[in-house]
Amino acid sequence: MNILRNKAALAGIFVALVLCGHHDSRAADAAPEPNRYAAAIAPAERFEVGGVLVERHGSGGRPLILIPGLASGSWVWQETIRAFAPDHAVYVLTLPGFDGRPPAGPAPFAAARAAVEELIAKRHLDKPVIVGHSLGGILALAVAEDKPSAPGGIVSIDGLPVMPGTEDMTPMQRAQFADKMRLQVGSQPPDRFAQQQQAYMRTIGVMDMSQADALARLTAKSDPKSVGAWAADVLTLDLRPGLKTIQAPVLAIVPYLDLDSAQQGLTPAAKADYYRALMEGTPKLQVVTVAPSRHFAMFDQPQAVVAAIRTFLGTL
Repeated sequence: MNILRNKAALAGIFVALVLCGHHDSRAADAAPEPNRYAAAIAPAERFEVGGVLVERHGSGGRPLILIPGLASGSWVWQETIRAFAPDHAVYVLTLPGFDGRPPAGPAPFAAARAAVEELIAKRHLDKPVIVGHSLGGILALAVAEDKPSAPGGIVSIDGLPVMPGTEDMTPMQRAQFADKMRLQVGSQPPDRFAQQQQAYMRTIGVMDMSQADALARLTAKSDPKSVGAWAADVLTLDLRPGLKTIQAPVLAIVPYLDLDSAQQGLTPAAKADYYRALMEGTPKLQVVTVAPSRHFAMFDQPQAVVAAIRTFLGTL
């Protein structure tokens, strides 16, 4: 128990960095070059459900729904689309307020939760596998709790049912923390928000600094107020009581990088155990570690992530 509390304390530092950011004096002043990660694969169709942009690639096979994380767009999933669109219908979502989309309304998480469920119902998707990164993984778990018989599988890449570091907070403490994050993130002017995104990508996002800067320019296209609202919604959540209702198999992908974790005494096995502890009660849970990788494992280890998803699909 003491070990888990220590891990939670370390994770609390992670929460502060993710949601608040910090100034990085290394922010580049030069005009950015064309962003190689912004070139999206043309979808077969594009439509909206409840304010959520949906892009479909491919057809047939078991449907996949890909949900990016905080301040991210469909560019997160380009390698995943290339890997699975030849054999599957792949539905890629962009959430309100992110990647240049119109700002999110009130309670964005609840609205997106309903939109994903509406997408499954309206498109008559048969046992789709919902793959989510970070916030997207949390959203996938929420849908699996709401509609236990709808999804055929859940893949959550570094997304957990409760924000690490807040698992022992009371609902009131969590709400107070969420209000603080909403204000701190949402009130940033565009230039400060862009600096925060670069700092985040360089310290937590990905391993390669040139890649980090390119990705930060994409996340900086998001609306700060919307990002603050989404962050606050996630901080108030605790989906752990409903995990026992999930019927679909769940794959949790855990990124691990020695540079970030070993100095804190957090081994790959220890980090995986911490994630298992937060997912306790999930009936059909698999945990896979991807290393070396930071939060955006799809960029640090794209082949390993695709392989983990493909192996998981083979078990369904």
